[in-house]
Amino acid sequence: MTHHPPHESGGVAAVVLPALVLLVCAGGYLLLARRARRRNPVRSWSPWRTAAFCAGVALSAAALLPPVASFAHHDFRGHMAQHMLIGMYAPLALVLGAPVTLLLRTLPASGARRLTAVLHSGPARLLAHPAVALLLSTGSLPVLYFTPLYDTAMAQPAGHWLLHAHFLLAGCLFAHAVAGPDPAPGRPGVRARLVFLGCAIAVHAVVAQLMYGGFWVRVHAPVTEVQGGAEIMYYGGDVAELLLAGALVATWRPARRSADSSHGHNIHVLYSP
Repeated sequence: MTHHPPHESGGVAAVVLPALVLLVCAGGYLLLARRARRRNPVRSWSPWRTAAFCAGVALSAAALLPPVASFAHHDFRGHMAQHMLIGMYAPLALVLGAPVTLLLRTLPASGARRLTAVLHSGPARLLAHPAVALLLSTGSLPVLYFTPLYDTAMAQPAGHWLLHAHFLLAGCLFAHAVAGPDPAPGRPGVRARLVFLGCAIAVHAVVAQLMYGGFWVRVHAPVTEVQGGAEIMYYGGDVAELLLAGALVATWRPARRSADSSHGHNIHVLYSP
């Protein structure tokens, strides 16, 4: 395969802008967590949630800022390291921070009702389903690496940033659909989510193996870089998906049923982080 050098990083703006956005996200979360603690000192807000979200911001920074970002502009292995960080590891940490639950606790009652209505809407239920999340995250890998899309996107700074946005948002969606502690009306049971997670593991492994063997891959980079990127995808993806499985077990709580003597119905008490 011939090597087509990718675009340059874009100078100072490519470092300053993502750093500012990440700082705003972390600062906003910390302010909301403080407000939640003040509003309800008894219930408070879990420091583990805060630590998880801040870890997600730090992982995103590691992916988007030098030295990883600089390496990714010149080496496919750097791109794959970025992909793993911003598409799998950072999303899991961000989702475990339960930002939607934090919003629901800190918004005024009217705002919380509007947000709840959005979460219960048909489009939100569809988007949060593990099958849709799997298609958008893992299902996009063959399209990206087995077609000219990767080289086309990497040829322009805008394409590069769109890839970053896709990796992060799709990764957050899949982590939320499988193991997120935030409210997810219509989310299937644990067994079904484990099946979707198993499908993601299988697709990652097959794509990485095909890439390593040079089958169908359309990435114009030296063979050693492509094979190194495939190894990062294979082993890095395994670790990330094991962490996601662990998060599913750790955040899962069975629904408890109790009889309502006054109405004669069963009440489902859902877990709230």
